[in-house]
Amino acid sequence: MAVKTREKALDYILNEMVDVVENSKDEVFHISEEARTEYERLLRDLEYTKAKVLRYIDEGDKLEQNVRYSRKRLSEVSKYFDRYSEDEIREVYESTHELQTKLAMLRQEEKGLREKRDELERRLQNIDHTIKRAENLANKISVILTYLTDDFRQVNEMIEEAKEKQEFSLRIIEAQEEERKRISREIHDGPAQMLANILLRSELVDRTFREGSTDDALEEIRSLRKMVRSSLYEVRRIIYDLRPMALDDLGLIPTIKKYITTTSEYNNINIEFTSIGEVKRINQKYEIAVFRLAQEAIQNAVKHAEATLISVKIEICTRNLNLIVTDNGKGFDPSIKRDKSFGLMGMKERVEMFDGVMDIISTIGKGTKIVIQVPMEGLF
Repeated sequence: MAVKTREKALDYILNEMVDVVENSKDEVFHISEEARTEYERLLRDLEYTKAKVLRYIDEGDKLEQNVRYSRKRLSEVSKYFDRYSEDEIREVYESTHELQTKLAMLRQEEKGLREKRDELERRLQNIDHTIKRAENLANKISVILTYLTDDFRQVNEMIEEAKEKQEFSLRIIEAQEEERKRISREIHDGPAQMLANILLRSELVDRTFREGSTDDALEEIRSLRKMVRSSLYEVRRIIYDLRPMALDDLGLIPTIKKYITTTSEYNNINIEFTSIGEVKRINQKYEIAVFRLAQEAIQNAVKHAEATLISVKIEICTRNLNLIVTDNGKGFDPSIKRDKSFGLMGMKERVEMFDGVMDIISTIGKGTKIVIQVPMEGLF
């Protein structure tokens, strides 16, 4: 009964995660379609405006010819003033003035149409960029969905095999479930929230444009572009978190260095890294475990500690591999149990799976130090 309950819980988590990603993809698709509809409407408006500009140019050219002829007539009347009657002179002056006034008004309207045409072209270009980014984001989410589906399918196959052969313990299964919950929370708190915000901002752009505030609409589009870019980064980060390819190719130390560099640049925070001992490849499952532990410790310091400096040290000794992560953040009281400390719980479980130990040293206002010690036996 307990096994069936766990299976249902796992299936529910997997389905929920897939639904979140699929819904995010649908939201991005709707944003893209709305932007495309707006693009087509603006394109029609642009074509109409261009045609109107050409018509005004043609009318203006013709009117300029009439003005030149009228000025020539006026010059002749002024030169031979005594040959024309007072009515004829007044008629020539009024006719010339009327033509000049009409030409000035026509050119002013032509100028306004040209500015409208240029503005429509700029807006079309911005919306086109939004459409392309939305389509690109949808493609990236499709890749994430494929990754999740494939990974979860493989995990389910592993669990089924474990059940048949009785080779896996309950702790491993629970650890796998916690890993999936963590990924689900990251997707929900990251891309899903961003996509929802993008949808709301796109509606705001539409409402702002319909209310006639073009500058505000353009500002909202620029803000929307930044949000799409940030969402794309989060999607790529989740893909990297699922499985850093550099771990297979380069090994533990180079992969951690690369991760620290990327995290430091993105979060604009100083992260120092030190490696002591001989750098060589270790058992793959240990490389993955140590990398995940370092990754979780760094993310905790970045997200929760409000630190300005993080120090990461790996010591490869004769008997143990030590991972030490220190930050100068706000700290906390380790004796107080926190309801949602999933990250620390997952780290402790992972360390215990490899017969290691983890100590958390933290004081409120004085930062946090996490010390992890894993036996070297079995690492190679």
